[in-house]
Amino acid sequence: MKEKKITWYSFFIFAFFAWFILSCLVIPNLNTIWSVFVQDGQFTLEPLQKLLSSERAMRSLRNSFILAPTLALTVGFVGISLVLITEYFDIKGASILRLGYMTTLIYGGIILVSGYKFIYGSNGFLTNLFVKIIPNFPTDWFQGYWAVLFVMTFACTSNHMIFLRNAMRAVDFQTVEAAQNMGASPAKILIQVVLPVLTPSLLAVTILTFITGLSATSAPLIVGGKDFQTITPMILSFSKNMGSRDLAALLALFLGIATILLLTIMMKIEKRGHYMSISKVKTTIVKQKIRNPILNVLAHIYAYLLFLIYVVPVVLIILFSFTDAATIASRKLNISSFTLKNYMTIFKSTSAYKPFLVSITYSCLAAFAVAILVLIACRLIQKQKGKLVSAVEYGMLIPWLLPTTLIAMGLITTYNTPHIWMFNKVLTGTSFIMFLGYVIIKIPFTLRMTKAAFFALDDSLEDAAKNLGAKPFYTFFRVVLPVVLPTVLAIFALNFNGLLGDYDMSVFMYHPLNQPLGVYIKSLTDSQSNADNSALTFVYAVLMMIISGIVLYLVYGRGEKKGKVNK
Repeated sequence: MKEKKITWYSFFIFAFFAWFILSCLVIPNLNTIWSVFVQDGQFTLEPLQKLLSSERAMRSLRNSFILAPTLALTVGFVGISLVLITEYFDIKGASILRLGYMTTLIYGGIILVSGYKFIYGSNGFLTNLFVKIIPNFPTDWFQGYWAVLFVMTFACTSNHMIFLRNAMRAVDFQTVEAAQNMGASPAKILIQVVLPVLTPSLLAVTILTFITGLSATSAPLIVGGKDFQTITPMILSFSKNMGSRDLAALLALFLGIATILLLTIMMKIEKRGHYMSISKVKTTIVKQKIRNPILNVLAHIYAYLLFLIYVVPVVLIILFSFTDAATIASRKLNISSFTLKNYMTIFKSTSAYKPFLVSITYSCLAAFAVAILVLIACRLIQKQKGKLVSAVEYGMLIPWLLPTTLIAMGLITTYNTPHIWMFNKVLTGTSFIMFLGYVIIKIPFTLRMTKAAFFALDDSLEDAAKNLGAKPFYTFFRVVLPVVLPTVLAIFALNFNGLLGDYDMSVFMYHPLNQPLGVYIKSLTDSQSNADNSALTFVYAVLMMIISGIVLYLVYGRGEKKGKVNK
């Protein structure tokens, strides 16, 4: 096929993306490497020597590489359990259980960790209950490695409930029936017929979980205690001091290398293909009854125990958000103490609602900017062919290969001085740099999903418009955009949702006068003695859950209903 000629407006679009990719995605990360190994114009290994001699830094590295593999195992076990309970086995109340297991989709990040600390912490709801039942029960039991592992195990099953659940629905029941007719046991069918179909998705989410464990931030900061801090909290600590900023950059570099290696493995796994059914007419999976009565009872107990672990923090946070400070401090619910005062404080006090407004504004603007940027990129990728277009596409995917920490460190260390390609502006310490960081981290996901929508378009629509004399711009806005707009709006909503409570990027980039919600909530959790702070945290959590729930309903709920109607 002959390559299309590049028009004048395509040239300016290419020039813009070349500038954006180089100045925002390539140069900052190369500068991080340069700042570590080149000081005063000379190559040096001093930062590496400082890192190796730093007990805190080496302990954080060790802790991260302990947490990551164990988290991959525990999340994998629990995640597979959730999918089997809700989609494969005939468990009573599966619909209610599914709702409980999916609470992590509306309740995550620093909010979730704060909720677990409120329940299991030194003065937590359940800790106080344990102290009454068991004399001399240690109140500081929920901190360190096991606390971080527990919190993150139940916080990181969202990918399993989305991707692995979809993979389970793709299992052809005819293969299960064939195995049953051949006399295979239920356990053998599960292991040799069902699980192999889930293997590609399972390996992908396992690697993503491993990466999440490596770059863990919220859980180690809040429940890790002094003895269990991982790489990212240590990077945050080192980055605050100019004398140790090179150590922060080096740790971020280690994290980036590990992430790139793991994502490379994941991409190779994806290229191997998926296990597929060869039957012409697929039949949907029929839930399997557990014939052994003892195993059936144990499975139901296990399912509802998991349900309680997921739901109890959400329910208690909602209930305590309506109580006064004294009730929160005592951890004792009382009907007489219920009040709307906490919610009134959020909406009346400037200092209380400002972080919420800051996060909403930044999230909305960043999600909108990403949508526009990616729309232009996808149109370019769709209409143009060649090495330049491939370079733009791969360049836009760079943030997918790097941890948030490394991206943040690159922007901070590069743009703390003026550069001609950034119009001689200093960005570090400004309100703009967090917006830029938000945009960068959301580009890869947005690009991948939007590109799929573009390439699903029927070319005959554009051909018909062209034959009627419509110009390219008119065709795009009146024919192409209306078709891909539902996908674009859904991605916009998900990006907005993800950025609203962001802490990992925000903590490095925020302006002191414009503190975002994630950072503000972390500061509230640090003041354990102040019950009013806990009340505000709960209100923020409830408001965010409401917003996230509405977004998920608009994105997934309505789509599922339409799918059922179409069937």
